[in-house]
Amino acid sequence: MTSDATNPPILRRAITLPLLTLYGLGVTVGAGIYVLIGATVADAGAYAWVAFLLAAFVVGFTAFSYAELTTRYPVSAGEAAYIEAGFGTPRFAMIVGLFVALSGMVSASAIAVGAAGYLGALTGTAAFPTTIGIVIAMGLLAWWGISESVTAAAIVTIIEILGLLFVILWGLAVADQGGVTVDALIPPLQGDHWAGIVAASLLAFFAFIGFEDMVNVAEEVENPRRNMPLAIVITLVIATILYVATCIAVLMAVPIDSLAGAEAPLSLVFAGGPDVVKASFAAVAVVATMNGVLIQMIMSSRVLYGMADRGRLPAMFKQVSRRTQTPGVATACVTLIILGLSLFLPIDELAAWTSQIVLGVFVCVNLALIALKWRGQAGEDAFGVPMIVPILGVLTSVGLFVATALAANFNVP
Repeated sequence: MTSDATNPPILRRAITLPLLTLYGLGVTVGAGIYVLIGATVADAGAYAWVAFLLAAFVVGFTAFSYAELTTRYPVSAGEAAYIEAGFGTPRFAMIVGLFVALSGMVSASAIAVGAAGYLGALTGTAAFPTTIGIVIAMGLLAWWGISESVTAAAIVTIIEILGLLFVILWGLAVADQGGVTVDALIPPLQGDHWAGIVAASLLAFFAFIGFEDMVNVAEEVENPRRNMPLAIVITLVIATILYVATCIAVLMAVPIDSLAGAEAPLSLVFAGGPDVVKASFAAVAVVATMNGVLIQMIMSSRVLYGMADRGRLPAMFKQVSRRTQTPGVATACVTLIILGLSLFLPIDELAAWTSQIVLGVFVCVNLALIALKWRGQAGEDAFGVPMIVPILGVLTSVGLFVATALAANFNVP
């Protein structure tokens, strides 16, 4: 038997702390604020920025739970490994892992629709063929190689962050203030508007989905026990600041009636600006949203790979290309599913589905950490958090899920 046969190709540790942080920021920043601010404004109006803060609060506890778990188990298909370690039930772990992969694919589909909207506004191309082209192109890039695809994602992430800073500057200092005043941004302590804020927080929560993507590339991260917790915390802090500042700038610059439900919301900030400014920002928005598609593809394919590597899925999903050292079959499968979802479901429905799936996963992951801590199982050289952190992670995730369900039942506009 040849050495190639006895030593099948494996994933390569090529992701540094800066690349990992930019990877996390790429999916959070590109996925959320570039696409969903219009949908959150439709629910919460001038208080949409509060929905982003509420979502960050909910995400924060679970982010720290992930930071501990990923240092205990720095592997692909992280959530499945956490559930199996916490509850000792491989079947339940497999179900959770599949839901994680599904959340990434549904999320990528939502982002692809947003990317097609921005590209259509820039070039006049129809949404259907544009969406197909974006998904296929990102699938090929994800297959190309982890260092190549993550480096490309990091470069684009820097561009998209600069784009958001430009939106903030233009919206606050240059654009005609056609939106709300500063006083109108502050919600009263009581009133029906809080139902809208809570409903919007489920969509805003979608904007913070990213750190669970990061843990699923842990097998390809250098020194994961040090770099994973650092990257998760840095990503959450930077994303929250950017989201709140951008949301406020857009609300002050654009009338709420125009902003609510817009498919390319941030481009409205430049509606009265020079054509070169509008075209330049549209180009940045296109690459930013495509970056989100790429990163979610990488995550979903690694979940399928990790589960197959542990015998939870068919062996074909763990096949790694000798040329690219990426899971080719898993990447192809993920690309096809994303393509189908993005062509036939609306963006707000895709985002809501993603948020609901991930909230359920968050509850399970926090419970797994509680079980490990309850049994006194300490991770070797692992980053640690107090027991209260996963407990609050469960309570806040369940609370957000229940609150948004109740708000939906009351038909919040």
